[in-house]
Amino acid sequence: MPFGYNGKILHIDLTHQTFMVEAPEESFYRKYLGGSALNSYYLCKMVPPATQALSEKNVLVVSVSVITGAAIAGLSRVVASAKSPLTGLIGDGQAGGFFPPEMKYAGFDAFIFTGKSPKPVYLWVDDGKYELRDASHLWGMTSGECEDQIKDELGDERIMVAQTGPAGERGVRYASIMFQCNHTVGRTGMGAVMGSKNLKAIAVRGRQGRKNFKVADPVQYKYWSKTGATRFKDSPIEPMGKLGTAISVLGQSASGQLPTHNFVSGVFLGADGISGELMYEQYLCGAAQGKQDVLGRETCFACPVRCKRVVEFKNDDFSIDKRYGGPEYETLGLMGSSCGISDFPAIAKANEICNRYGIDTISCGGTIAWAMECFGKGILTLEDTDGIELRFGDPKAYLQAVEAIAEGSRFGNLLALGSARAAEVLGRGSDKLVVAANRQEIPAHMPRAKVSLGIIYAVNPFGADHMSSGHDPFYEKQSPDSKVNVPPFLQQLGLNTPTLPRSLDAEKMRFASVTQNYDSLMDSLCICQFVIGTFGGLFEPLEVPEIVNSVTGWDTTLPELLAVGERRVNLMRIFNAREGHTREKDQLPSRMFEPLQGGATDGFKFNHQEFEEAKSAYYLQRGWDVNSGNPTHMKISELGLEWTATT
Repeated sequence: MPFGYNGKILHIDLTHQTFMVEAPEESFYRKYLGGSALNSYYLCKMVPPATQALSEKNVLVVSVSVITGAAIAGLSRVVASAKSPLTGLIGDGQAGGFFPPEMKYAGFDAFIFTGKSPKPVYLWVDDGKYELRDASHLWGMTSGECEDQIKDELGDERIMVAQTGPAGERGVRYASIMFQCNHTVGRTGMGAVMGSKNLKAIAVRGRQGRKNFKVADPVQYKYWSKTGATRFKDSPIEPMGKLGTAISVLGQSASGQLPTHNFVSGVFLGADGISGELMYEQYLCGAAQGKQDVLGRETCFACPVRCKRVVEFKNDDFSIDKRYGGPEYETLGLMGSSCGISDFPAIAKANEICNRYGIDTISCGGTIAWAMECFGKGILTLEDTDGIELRFGDPKAYLQAVEAIAEGSRFGNLLALGSARAAEVLGRGSDKLVVAANRQEIPAHMPRAKVSLGIIYAVNPFGADHMSSGHDPFYEKQSPDSKVNVPPFLQQLGLNTPTLPRSLDAEKMRFASVTQNYDSLMDSLCICQFVIGTFGGLFEPLEVPEIVNSVTGWDTTLPELLAVGERRVNLMRIFNAREGHTREKDQLPSRMFEPLQGGATDGFKFNHQEFEEAKSAYYLQRGWDVNSGNPTHMKISELGLEWTATT
């Protein structure tokens, strides 16, 4: 019998309302592990080339990994993948919370949805039993309303629900899948794929599965379960428990790396008004009573960090419902400083609207910032915006734009395309103001300062993503003679010779590709990258195989596991190559080649020649063809992916 995983994958044909249970061999699980690598395997197998992302031919895969469900810090993630309606390439996103272990306990390692239901439905999985139920009465409901209704009609408050909101139903290109109303698969528009299939929700419950969850080595498993909590107080991520990811806001602005006014600058004069410190002191649930450590911080299954924000307050303009969580750093950067908004309540309200309707805050904020700059330059007019005076720093107009996207007004439908697609429709030179790579809005980590991250933004198979590789400062020294203590987690990955700041040499590209493989492994094991990632955390890379082996009973090594991460990156690139993606499309927006204005990064920009040379160095590190930027036959064979030649 398998340990840690079920050995069962549920295929759901929505068109014919039928099911098939697949039982892959153990070798399959060891080769792909779960999560993003497993999802990429099925997308390469099942999605025909040139498929329209919002057509019934697209395939949606939702999965956990071989170790999900183990009560060890950081293991509670779920991955959803399909062809992306935002980028037109492979789509992929992760979320945390308590849905992932409940899905595992419910009896399956993955759900694979094909076709399109004749009417709205939701999948109900209960201790190995499954059915499609009518969701016509749920269509149009916001995330909180839908979750309440499903729990009420199934009679169990402990059911975990994943769903698409009204935004996904209407095909907003960056619609999220919402888990527990405040954990999101936000990137690449997976909520829109759910909506296109008339799949409103997935509800899971695993009473017996929880009781019967078995691991191969209970003694080692118990050790790793305790170790995360024991190490937390002395770990580099301990402050994140108090301030969450928003801990980065003030430091990023001080160092000139906080995206401001659509990435024109890295310095935001209103940073104090959107900081993690301010959120903790004034806006977290329980702050007024000094109880924010208890009431204002939620967590994921078995995790001691408690980094999830819970915001609740009222003012004269609006109130914030704690059910929808609170803004993370990325939200504060893209929906805050990039839009010139220093009003924390307005950002928290925008975050709530996005979580109610199922909208990615990164792409939403990036698109609104683009529209604000277009309006300021006269490219967008009041007629175009339905009368909204959409200027940087105006919280009222900003919230009107968020609501327009959520409610589907004429202007909202333009913004719902994402900035790159909206610029294609609008024209008028608006494409020069788009800050996106492969049509996905760039996150709130400044690529003109973290230059290897900028290369990853350009080459990453599912668009710009800040969690797909290590960040440059971990692997830089101030001068050639400087002595730097390379963090142990990088040394364990074979990275020992840090480069100079903003270097794009071969060693920096090796850092980018090696850490991309590691973070790709994290997304395939469904592990939180703050707990066991390239940011440091509670566990080190060499301990990952020991954790995997304690659960599964295997004898994996770090090189074997890293090969899974590399396999996933190559599978994604193979998928994109079928769609005609080549080196020429691995680009950064024109803004990245313009100098930043103000602060410590004043004048920082990319150089076109250095950018192209860095791309070539990256492809060489990967063993890819330098001219096409895609995997060679030798690399495909090395990773055991010869089967992709017949798909």
